[in-house]
Amino acid sequence: MGILMGFIIGGLAWFILRYGIFGFYTVDQNQRAVKTSFGRAARVGDKTTLDTPIAEHLKPEERDRYAYPQLRVIPPGGPYFKWPWEKVYKISVATETVSMAYDPEYGKANKGGELLEAVTKDQLNTGLRGQIRYRVSEQNLYAYLFGVKKPIAHVMGYFVSALRQRIANFEAPRAGGGADPEANAVQGVSINDLRKNMRDLNEHMDHECLSSAARYGIQLDATLITEIDPPGEVESALAAINTAHNHVSSEVSLAQASADQKIVQSRRAVEIETQRAQAEVEPLVALAEQIRTLQKSGSGALAAYVRNLRLALFQKAKQLYVEVKP
Repeated sequence: MGILMGFIIGGLAWFILRYGIFGFYTVDQNQRAVKTSFGRAARVGDKTTLDTPIAEHLKPEERDRYAYPQLRVIPPGGPYFKWPWEKVYKISVATETVSMAYDPEYGKANKGGELLEAVTKDQLNTGLRGQIRYRVSEQNLYAYLFGVKKPIAHVMGYFVSALRQRIANFEAPRAGGGADPEANAVQGVSINDLRKNMRDLNEHMDHECLSSAARYGIQLDATLITEIDPPGEVESALAAINTAHNHVSSEVSLAQASADQKIVQSRRAVEIETQRAQAEVEPLVALAEQIRTLQKSGSGALAAYVRNLRLALFQKAKQLYVEVKP
């Protein structure tokens, strides 16, 4: 009898210790938690992800496929309590950074997660390096925990597929609407197009992956492609093309600057000569006006003016020749 009571008391003590004291838990600041009861997660009524802002980026034909139920999220803090038939899933919502060549299922792929290969529109096999930042979406924890077996693998696969498709069809906008054949000759090379438009490529990938939160419960915060390396056999050819283009651009710029300078100098010379001509004409115009005024005063006034003008000239002259009429 005493042994049986000991077993009963020991069992009760173990139950209290296991499910009483250890039934309490806390959630860290960078974590969120979801609690299940008999395997079913606590939900927010009948609401789904289609009722959240992240569903705006889904295509119409995808909305029914990714209509996950909204879960009751346990915020940071505690202590919280759970019953023996309940289970708590803690998820880190901190932003993480990985290489865009990272393969969650096969770590040796893409040269150990260092280089991602893609084919350009002119059939060049190029390598890409860069990073992506992602975090778990609090608005779709169901997809992350229960909807997809390996969410990060799905997200990386979706990202790589979209990136390769974009590179295979990428065409840079032509400078000046295609009016400059020298500039467009270099832009016609896909590697150069991609290198000069990496910012546009990153922005396109950010926009393309906005639906990842509604699809897989992971939100891509930013894409940063840092390097686009061509194959070794075309690297020297690309370098020669770029060097030639830079030389031509430099010569064109110098010629344009010289022409602009000559045009400015010519305009200035015309302005100076125009001002000089106006300065020479002005006294003649004033003299003509003065003579017209004297002529209106009478013929005697004009004759007196001419006589006085001759006297002033005679005073300045050193020699005087007088015409003698026969």
